[in-house]
Amino acid sequence: MVGGGWLLALVPGVGCSGGDHQRPDAATSVMDAATMNAPPIADSAPADAPGVASDAGTPEAGSPGDTVRDVAKDAVPDTTAPGDVVAPDVANAAEVAVEVAPPPDAAVSPDVDIPDAPVDVADAGSVDTAAPDAPVAMDTQAPDVSVDVAPADVAPSDVGPLADPILAQPLAATIGLVLEEVVTMPQSHPSPNPTDPRLQRSSRINYLGEVPDGSGRLFVPDLNGRLYLLVGGTARVYLDVGAQVGADFWDHRGLGTGFGFVAFHPDFRSNGRFYTVHTEARDALGTKTPDLPSQANPAHQGVLTEWTAADPGADAFTGTRREVLRLGFSSYLHGIQEVGFNPNAQPGDADRGLLYLAVGDGGVGIATGDPQDLGKPHGKVLRIDPTGNNGANGRYGIPNTNPFVGRPGVLGEIYAYGLRDPHRFGWDTGPGGRLLLANIGEHNVESIYEVRPGDNFGWPEREGPFQVRRGDSTCSVFPLPANDAASGFTYPVVAYDHDPSPGFPRCLDTGDAIMGGFVYRGTRAPALVGEYVFGDIVNGRLFHAHASEMRRNEPPAAIHALAVVDQQGRTVTMQTLAGDSRVDLRFGRDAAGELYLLSKANSKIWRVTSTVPLP
Repeated sequence: MVGGGWLLALVPGVGCSGGDHQRPDAATSVMDAATMNAPPIADSAPADAPGVASDAGTPEAGSPGDTVRDVAKDAVPDTTAPGDVVAPDVANAAEVAVEVAPPPDAAVSPDVDIPDAPVDVADAGSVDTAAPDAPVAMDTQAPDVSVDVAPADVAPSDVGPLADPILAQPLAATIGLVLEEVVTMPQSHPSPNPTDPRLQRSSRINYLGEVPDGSGRLFVPDLNGRLYLLVGGTARVYLDVGAQVGADFWDHRGLGTGFGFVAFHPDFRSNGRFYTVHTEARDALGTKTPDLPSQANPAHQGVLTEWTAADPGADAFTGTRREVLRLGFSSYLHGIQEVGFNPNAQPGDADRGLLYLAVGDGGVGIATGDPQDLGKPHGKVLRIDPTGNNGANGRYGIPNTNPFVGRPGVLGEIYAYGLRDPHRFGWDTGPGGRLLLANIGEHNVESIYEVRPGDNFGWPEREGPFQVRRGDSTCSVFPLPANDAASGFTYPVVAYDHDPSPGFPRCLDTGDAIMGGFVYRGTRAPALVGEYVFGDIVNGRLFHAHASEMRRNEPPAAIHALAVVDQQGRTVTMQTLAGDSRVDLRFGRDAAGELYLLSKANSKIWRVTSTVPLP
């Protein structure tokens, strides 16, 4: 993705402590493969091509029809473990894995044991083939949703893989932004020390939000275990989740492991409740049982916990906790990536106090088909009532407005499904109140979806607005089949492809991983109002799209690049600001709708403060 963009200007900090993408043109239909896509690739990469089978590892011997797929997105092998896969660029690759995909006509068992569990995703996990250490709410009414299996895809036999799925260039913008440095967060480290250099960061800060009690306190979770409050420009430890969990807390292998996220109840000021997700391994794998159907041979468990503060106004936590839900995943990635409440739901609304969970496919979605299995929680958006008791373990409730409630053999917790790695979601607090979700792709396409109850986003049959053929050795996507309308899949409102350089091996990771953001509704940057701001995790590139153009069942919205300039008007990059080629970009938002940028590389947080015209 090249071309113009908005500029971000930088001002001195206050309160401080211490492969180009491309996208379809807005006028191009995603359904029209003939006009949207480049000519197909002539030949598949040979099995021994550099960076494909010989560089990524091989599937278990004696598995006819297996193919090696390098799924990479932010995972890297532990180089000390025998049999691990080695990423060609450990510092900047997004995720690297060996995934054994069954042939296209093979029946896929939801409980298949994958020889080398795939590992991928920005912020999700690292490859380890050895055993673990231990023996939207705006529409809450359920639609008329069929859970029948979609008809088999029908496509012309002469249609090959797409060399460049999305061709169009981004549109240039004419507005600049000013960034103000807010704070440098305390350094932190996983325990024990990781061998993955991408876990060896200044810290692993993951988000910024505002405590919903009117105090103005901002909160920042760190995957290495601590929850911080920003008070008077200084970071203070509010709760050490890792220390509370104890020996089973797992944060040193897998980029998304550790203390993943936190969501404060909208009535926190009166009830003191907030919810965290963290990962456990070691003894937990043998002594604790997941509450919903687990994937085979789990490498980690994702745990949702409710905390109740004795004094909601205190700047350090004292109180109680209880476990709400526990899920099992086959690898160290694509676990429970985020939890959150709908900020638009007012007292008395049906969605008030209901908790949404973005649950990844465990890194094995393409091999098992779990995201399409409505009897499993993996690759789904779940919605629960944390104060109810009709859930599987009696410690949470299932809202009766969920789309699949009462369907035999279907988890009533499911709100939407067909996702690979739903890394971030957030509601537009403006007109419509839509729920928007970023889904990290495998080899080809990064996507933003509008989420409604019952939606099926297609993975692993679709990646973005394209067909996936399991068993394809080119790691490619294909045009949609002729009978696609019968599939019922929902396609992205924003999408961009990885656009590797000419000659780049097809199955090698390009280092692209979308980081979802927000529709800006603040007042400091008027030119951003109504713009969905997002970026790329690894290289830190910033983008935006007009929210008004992000419409379901229409071509994806145009993408605009955002840039950064210094005080002398010189263009710089987030890599320059972060002091590292790997930015590990994240976004945050306060109660006023103002936007924040975070980097794990140097633990800094910046706030967007104003807009300026470009020269």
